[in-house]
Amino acid sequence: MLEKAFWTGCNSSIEELLQFMDFRKWDQLDHDCLVNIFAKVGRGDTESFMESMLMDVPFVCKSWHKASLDPKCWERLIFPIISTSLYNTDVETEDWTCDPFLKRFVSEYRINKSFSITAFIKFMVNRSKGCATEIRLPVCASEEALKHVAASCPRLKNLSLPADVVYYKSRMIPDMIGKWKDLENLLMGSCYHDMEKIISQIGLHCKNFYFLCIPDCLVCEDAASAIAKLPNLKHIFMQNTKIERDNFVKLLKGCKNLVSLDARKCLGFDAGDKEISELASHISDFKCQGSRVFDRHSEEGKYVWFHDFVYDGY
Repeated sequence: MLEKAFWTGCNSSIEELLQFMDFRKWDQLDHDCLVNIFAKVGRGDTESFMESMLMDVPFVCKSWHKASLDPKCWERLIFPIISTSLYNTDVETEDWTCDPFLKRFVSEYRINKSFSITAFIKFMVNRSKGCATEIRLPVCASEEALKHVAASCPRLKNLSLPADVVYYKSRMIPDMIGKWKDLENLLMGSCYHDMEKIISQIGLHCKNFYFLCIPDCLVCEDAASAIAKLPNLKHIFMQNTKIERDNFVKLLKGCKNLVSLDARKCLGFDAGDKEISELASHISDFKCQGSRVFDRHSEEGKYVWFHDFVYDGY
């Protein structure tokens, strides 16, 4: 049974709830009930949810198909990791045929060979009809796809941008941030350019912003100053980030409301620095183990400082 396969891969608490309710005729479940169930499963599961909702649920019966189209089911758009054969090129030219998920999608929906990854991203964003509150984009998202997300997702609260998107399209991100007044959480992998502009836009437009995730990034003086000015910032995750000691001190002095700060394995300051420990004493969950001073002017230092040595897409 398709419904059994679907629930097996999703949130067990929802499955238990349905068993408790003892519904035997799944096709007769109320529309709103189905929508709520699918939406809750979407909050509990991640990558497999999109595949199930696109290629399993709609083919169970007419009522499930209708429920799967409801925008409430698509408030979280967690795109799977898409395998492509080309990088740093216009996304429409990439060979998506090596990705099992997209191959199945094209087959199930009988799409012709003109299918593109950009078209798929836009298709999924359109499913949400402006209701999306969380998006995790694939590495191969094009500029056209990013512009569509910015224009079509005004309620966005949580955004995850993979390393390649940030590294090669960072100049676009500040303008995008300005469209998301409700943004609360941002993950950016490998941000080496324009961080100050991105953070400044958050400070100007996103009054409820409280969680910044910037692993494997470069935080310069201007970026540190911009972070320190975010009034409601509660959590920072910045493992493996490059930040000079003076800039880290500036960040600590400015971020008075931090609850957690994960600065492990950073380059630029020493984990045993007494002043840093004192400045971070008000942070209930502060971690900086493995962080160390690094001579970025040496030959080795220049390489490590300006190259992302933990580079896995996110």
